[in-house]
Amino acid sequence: MNAVAVLVAAGRGSRFGGETPKQYLALLGRPVLRHAAEALLRDGGVDAILPVVPAGEEAQVAAMLAGLPILPPVHGGTTRQASVLAGLRALAANPPDIVLVHDGARPVVPPGTIAALLAALEETPGAIPALPVSDTLKRAEAGRIAETVPRAGLFGAQTPQAFRYPALLAAHEEALAEATDDAQLLEQAGLAVALVPGSPGNVKITWPEDLLRVEAAMLARMMPRTGTGFDVHRIVEGRPMVLCGVTVPSPVGLDGHSDADVGIHALCDAIYGALAEGDIGRWFPPSEAQWKDADSARFLVHAAGRIAARGGVLANADVTLICERPKITPHATAMRERLAELLGVPVGRVSVKATTTERLGFPGRGEGIAAQAAVSVLVPG
Repeated sequence: MNAVAVLVAAGRGSRFGGETPKQYLALLGRPVLRHAAEALLRDGGVDAILPVVPAGEEAQVAAMLAGLPILPPVHGGTTRQASVLAGLRALAANPPDIVLVHDGARPVVPPGTIAALLAALEETPGAIPALPVSDTLKRAEAGRIAETVPRAGLFGAQTPQAFRYPALLAAHEEALAEATDDAQLLEQAGLAVALVPGSPGNVKITWPEDLLRVEAAMLARMMPRTGTGFDVHRIVEGRPMVLCGVTVPSPVGLDGHSDADVGIHALCDAIYGALAEGDIGRWFPPSEAQWKDADSARFLVHAAGRIAARGGVLANADVTLICERPKITPHATAMRERLAELLGVPVGRVSVKATTTERLGFPGRGEGIAAQAAVSVLVPG
C-alpha cells in the first residue's frame, strides 16, 4: 500500500503572534515545517508529502522542503478543515491507499508512531496517536470554575492521523459542520477510529514557549563535535584579495584554483572535520574545471548544508587570519556578517580575528596568508 502525508501549513498562527507564521520559524537553524516533513519520512511508511499552503507561498515552501519527496503544493482554505479537503481533492487523480494528515507546526514525530498507525489501519479505517489526560480538568464560566470534568477515558489527540483515503475523503465531502480534527469526521460518519500511543514529545507549537521547549528537548539529545581547519594561499599580483567572503582593497591577491578565500577554505575544512566528512578537496576537487575561479561562498553554503543534512546545528565558528597585510580589523565586522549569512546563523556565533607571525616565516615575509578555524557542531547522538 502506498501512503501520502498531507502536511497542513496554511494557517497564520495568530495565537503564537509575530509576523512570521510559526511553521516557518527557525528551529535549530531550519524551518519548523522542514522538521515536520523530515519527521514524517524518517522511519519509512510515507511515500510522499503534499504540502497545503497559503496562496502565493508555494515557491517559499518548495524551497524549505527541497530534496524531499514532495508533491506540488496545494492552496489551503480559510479553515483547517477546508485546507485538508483541498489536499484530499488534489490526490483524487492518483489516489493513495493511505493518507496521513499532519500539522505543519508539529516538528517531532516520535519513532514508531507511523508504524503503529499503519498497523492499526489493517483493522479500522482510521487511527490517531493520543495521550491519556493526566491533569484534573475544569470547565470554566466567566473566569471561574463551573465544574470538575471527570478525566477517566479522556485522551488528547495528536497528529499525524492516518486513514484509508476513500473513507477520509468521503467524510470530508459529506461533513455538515466544522470538526476540530479529521478523526471527528469519521466519528460523525459512524466509522471506527483506533487509538495508538501518543507522546509528550509530539508538541504542537502554539505559543512561543512551545518553540523553546521543543528546541531544548532536541538540544538535549545532541552530541557536541569539534572540527579544525587550516589553509594557506600564496600572494600574487593580478588577483583579488578575497577573505572570509569579503573583497578587501589590496594591490595583490591570493593564488588558487577558486577565488582562494583562505578563511572560508579553513572554515569549510573545520566543518567537514567536525562531521567526519573529509575535507574541501573531497567535495570540490581542484582538478575539476567547474571550480576554476569559483566563489568560495558556494563551498561554505555546502558545508552548512551538510550540518543541516545531519540534523545538526552550528554552535560557533572561529576563524583566525595570519598575515602582515592587509589589515583585517577594519573589515572584521563585514567578514563576520558575511560568514553568518552564508552559514545561516546569528552573527554572534561567528568570530573573525587576525594575528601576525612577528615577521617570521612566509606570512611575515608577505609571501602568503594562512588561516585556521575551529567550529563546534551539535548533531544527534
